[in-house]
Amino acid sequence: MDMSVFDLFKIGIGPSSSHTVGPMLAARRFLLECAPLDDAVGVDVALYGSLALTGAGHATDKAVILGLMGETPRDTDPDTVDDKLAEAALDGAIKLLGTQAVPFSARANLVFHKTESLPEHPNGMRFTLRRAGGASTERVFYSVGGGFIRAAGETEGQGAATSVPYPFDSMAALLAHGERAGLGIARMLRANECARMGEAALDAGLDRLWQVMSACIAHGLVTEGQLPGGLHVKRRAAGLWRQAQEAGQGGAHADELPRDAVHQVSLYAMAVNEENAAGGRVVTAPTNGAAGIVPAVLRYYAEDCRPSDPARGVRDFLLTAAAIGMLCKKNASISGAEIGCQGEVGVACAMAAAGLVAALGGSNRQIENAAEIGIEHHLGMTCDPIGGLVQIPCIERNGMGAIKAITAASLALKGDGTHFVSLDEVIETMRQTGADMQAKYKETSLGGLAVHVITVNHAAC
Repeated sequence: MDMSVFDLFKIGIGPSSSHTVGPMLAARRFLLECAPLDDAVGVDVALYGSLALTGAGHATDKAVILGLMGETPRDTDPDTVDDKLAEAALDGAIKLLGTQAVPFSARANLVFHKTESLPEHPNGMRFTLRRAGGASTERVFYSVGGGFIRAAGETEGQGAATSVPYPFDSMAALLAHGERAGLGIARMLRANECARMGEAALDAGLDRLWQVMSACIAHGLVTEGQLPGGLHVKRRAAGLWRQAQEAGQGGAHADELPRDAVHQVSLYAMAVNEENAAGGRVVTAPTNGAAGIVPAVLRYYAEDCRPSDPARGVRDFLLTAAAIGMLCKKNASISGAEIGCQGEVGVACAMAAAGLVAALGGSNRQIENAAEIGIEHHLGMTCDPIGGLVQIPCIERNGMGAIKAITAASLALKGDGTHFVSLDEVIETMRQTGADMQAKYKETSLGGLAVHVITVNHAAC
């Protein structure tokens, strides 16, 4: 597959890779492909399917406007977003790609089609650029999960493929390469990446990913307050972290379990996803909704597993985790709108479990075993965010996924790599399960907790 570790791990902003990052990229790409823009007089955007149903809670409208203005998820400063959007609303206009000013009203020019879907994916959007003289250009894009986008009729990754020494479309192929070459998965992924870039650039990129992940955890562990969106959800990670530190100094409360590293791992994951819910800087891993699991387990490795070469271990972790994410995206999906949360938290759990085993020196077979366990025990997990917000159950779900990843890694490391269900088989099972799942359980907020909790709360009022 022609996919890089930096395609899977993207630095961006919250709260959603499919509903925020993807639409921002699509809006910008649409205008770049329409250039020149000097005769543009207006732009219209229509959102469909899951983007329309949960777009308001996922900040899809804001992301589209930022993309039309030329912003990118990687370079946008989260602290400036509200001011930029407020200025555009006040002016009643936006500057397309930062240059050509056209009238724009979110109410009039950005429409949510909540009862319609486009044919190729639940996350569809149609852009129309109007030009002087009455001409117009229209194009449809899809946000297919993890910040990946494609135009209608376009094959993902379309274009010239990079020739790599260890091509793989399945875990079976990757394992076969490893047996023939006598190499671990991280070494093979490193060789593939070095076909695209120099080794120094690769290491710098991996180190940058870890820096952003670490900073996200750190900020989340000290930031309190309330998350935006209307549910009035309080940020809990900072308070729980403070309690954990007090317990470690002999100030344990009577209702606390003994302090251990696993409890802290769940807080790391929750801290990241609270940052994500607040629109902060995160790394898709493989999505924003599941962005807390890989960083949490990675920090557990770096701080609690006493690695002799932490820098190398972190890089091996990320490379191996990326391999698992690539396989899941290629052969199933990482889009909650397509296959439910099994494709987000389930895949992230598998990635983290595999990465931890690799960093701890496990064999390729043990890595596969850990990843398989991680997905197997998330099969059928629905994506049913309350209010269309990436908050409940998403934040706690990341904490649970991180713990499951460590458990999966532990089980795999205690075995010899022999297991009954292969990773390829469980990925295919995940794909089929997602296809069988009703649409109301796939990031539409039309079923599950999203409906039951709201119904119960309204009935009690």
